[in-house]
Amino acid sequence: MIKIKKKKQLEMILQKIPSHPNPKVNLEQYTTPSYIASDLLWNAYSIGDIEGRNIIDLGCGTGIFAIGSSLLGACKSLGLDIDNDSIGTALKTSNNLNLKNVNFDVLNVLQSNDLINIVKTYNLSYDNNFKVETLFQNPPFGSQEKVKKGKDKKFIDVAMNSAEVIYSFHMLSTEKFVCEYFESKGGVVSHKFRYHFPLPKVYSFHKKETYNVDVIVLRVENFSI
Repeated sequence: MIKIKKKKQLEMILQKIPSHPNPKVNLEQYTTPSYIASDLLWNAYSIGDIEGRNIIDLGCGTGIFAIGSSLLGACKSLGLDIDNDSIGTALKTSNNLNLKNVNFDVLNVLQSNDLINIVKTYNLSYDNNFKVETLFQNPPFGSQEKVKKGKDKKFIDVAMNSAEVIYSFHMLSTEKFVCEYFESKGGVVSHKFRYHFPLPKVYSFHKKETYNVDVIVLRVENFSI
């Protein structure tokens, strides 16, 4: 397997991961740019949240965080999404990279108990002591009127029922609310990473070629499980 020694090396590999093959507006699907994903993954790796750990990429799209975690030495890495098209692309990419410690599955409904059930099923071929140690998620921002509000709260609920450490993307304008929501669930926000996230012109109603939104990624230590 490829040995990653520098963040730039990781970014160059992640650049090759395709975007959503058939982006769906109701899922608010935007691919995380490789420079953002590599920066966050490198920070998580430096903190000790990836190497030798079990990783979940929740709402993985085409798998950038699951694949990146695998490249950085995760013990096992699993990407979950409700979109079959994106999962197919993720599987093809991981196979092309010859990654043996990463897999992808379709999550049909996002509910608080679904993730644990799928992870348990997935790990029957490994061991019964598997636990989710680090979880990455980039839930719908709610930046589009066509997207149902509150989906990010569902992601938070699932994450807090599942993982020891969580990296979660949110609109910067919602920082106070999201931090308080995590804390109300038993989480402690230890780190904050801010990015300008480009939203490309992928839907028919888009007028600009690119629209940047300010996002924040929270690293949350979960003391509720």
